[in-house]
Amino acid sequence: MSLKRLCLLGLVLFLLSIASLGQVVISVRIAPPALPVYEQPVCPGDDYLWTPGYWAWDGEDYYWVPGTWVLAPEAGYLWTPPWWGWDNGLYVFHEGWWGPQVGFYGGIDYGFGYFGTGFVGGRWQGGHFFYNRDVMNVNVVNVHNVYNENVNRTVVENHVSFNGGPGGTQERASAREEAASRERHVGPSPDQQRHVEEARGNRDLRASVNRGRPPVAATDRPGDFRGGKPARESAPARETAPARESAPARETAPARENAPARENAPARESAPSYGHARDLPPVERPAAPNTGNPKLDQKYQKQQDKLIAQQQKDRQKLEKLQEREDQKMAKSNDEQKKQQTEQRHQQQTQQMQQKHANQTHAMTSHQSQKPEKR
Repeated sequence: MSLKRLCLLGLVLFLLSIASLGQVVISVRIAPPALPVYEQPVCPGDDYLWTPGYWAWDGEDYYWVPGTWVLAPEAGYLWTPPWWGWDNGLYVFHEGWWGPQVGFYGGIDYGFGYFGTGFVGGRWQGGHFFYNRDVMNVNVVNVHNVYNENVNRTVVENHVSFNGGPGGTQERASAREEAASRERHVGPSPDQQRHVEEARGNRDLRASVNRGRPPVAATDRPGDFRGGKPARESAPARETAPARESAPARETAPARENAPARENAPARESAPSYGHARDLPPVERPAAPNTGNPKLDQKYQKQQDKLIAQQQKDRQKLEKLQEREDQKMAKSNDEQKKQQTEQRHQQQTQQMQQKHANQTHAMTSHQSQKPEKR
């Protein structure tokens, strides 16, 4: 056999070995859309675990993989959700996996117990899974292994779906999470793989079609999209728990057979999403300062005026940039480039909106503090 054929055979075997290990790297130049907001379907039965929805890539477009309830491959295993991370100018996909501990998932707030770090939605005990009804939608008529453990919550104004890079979360894996990734773990179950394939083949779940609001955002069983929960159109910011380590398990989880059923979980809602800077509502002016000190109020008012003027300038600059690119794309017949430009504009707008919200919050928080007495 010639050297050229040997090299070619070696390359093929190498690629096949990578694929067999689930190490095929998916990288994209366009950031995934923001996470849609949806209600969690009722848990269908004992020992089903929640797997949050996420954006996947099919080679041409992002598509939404609805959140769903699935059975773990074995008792004691928990799900670490997949996540997108920024690496040297590309968004790289990290596959989810099952293992004894929840590992790193990019600090992404997927909700329903996955609030950026660890998992507070339940725990395994005696070979069965017990659900924390504070964050899980469980009907105690069908599921008796439940408990209530309060989770501190804070308002989250964005639903960023990736780690690192411009606009992404800036979390890093802890020592515990790194150790979890080295433990024995397995990839998505056959039901989960089938679920992904069903989502990939559903045109309505493509981001270019649903504009980031999939008609089926969550389902009660893998691959069954009938009667699934749709993404919400627009609403105020939802409440979620801050990123933190998993809460320590209590020794005993008493059954709550007579507790009222929670058929409908409270809606987890988000701020409206805009595709272009020109679509944004007018800059909202904070309440006028009222510290009781006229000189201090005047100083704070000037700070507010300066910040609003700068934010309006930022908007005008981005509007002009996006308008020039839209005019250029209008003359192009390349639909893929048009789609990429539109997604980039949406990401730019979301990043600017979040930046301005953070600036306003920081300023008003500072101004609301009582001045020190001299």
